[in-house]
Amino acid sequence: LGIKLYFSILLLALLLCPAINTNSQGFEVGDKLVNAGIGFGATWYSGTFYKTTLPPIFISADVGFKDDIGPGVLGLGGYLGMSSYKYEHAYYLGNWGWKYTSIVIAGRGTYHYDLVDNLDTYGGVLLGFRILSAKFFGDETWSTGSASSSGLAYSFFIGGRYFLSDSFAVMAELGYGIAWLQLGITIGL
Repeated sequence: LGIKLYFSILLLALLLCPAINTNSQGFEVGDKLVNAGIGFGATWYSGTFYKTTLPPIFISADVGFKDDIGPGVLGLGGYLGMSSYKYEHAYYLGNWGWKYTSIVIAGRGTYHYDLVDNLDTYGGVLLGFRILSAKFFGDETWSTGSASSSGLAYSFFIGGRYFLSDSFAVMAELGYGIAWLQLGITIGL
């Protein structure tokens, strides 16, 4: 999805959303929330020579699990993020380069403590796997290979969701996942 399309969908969702409900509760045991959105500040393959072919996108889930540990609520869930980049070198006889893909698959735990009405604030930890792949393309014959690797993915993050109704919110997270800043929407199930 392009950034313009993403923000158009977000604007349409906000316009179709019912009026703000001031009686909305914060995150509670049994709540099931799904987040989806786009990331800014990619954690891999960023710089002058890289072009984004798929911006960092993510989907995550959060389920209210336990509430008798302090004043907040513990949440458990999962995370899936993906981004793709291309490094291309053009010259008078053609071009060559590499296509890179990064995928993060992880579980996550969150601790929610609501500071104000309709705003769910939380911090958490993400732990899972990062899968990286690279594939050569172009006119050169000196390389025709591809490579892939995987490793541990982990992150500490903070975030917040502002509920516009009992089952719809806008959200932001800051941390090290598929991108440093993630913006999106939350749907309650």
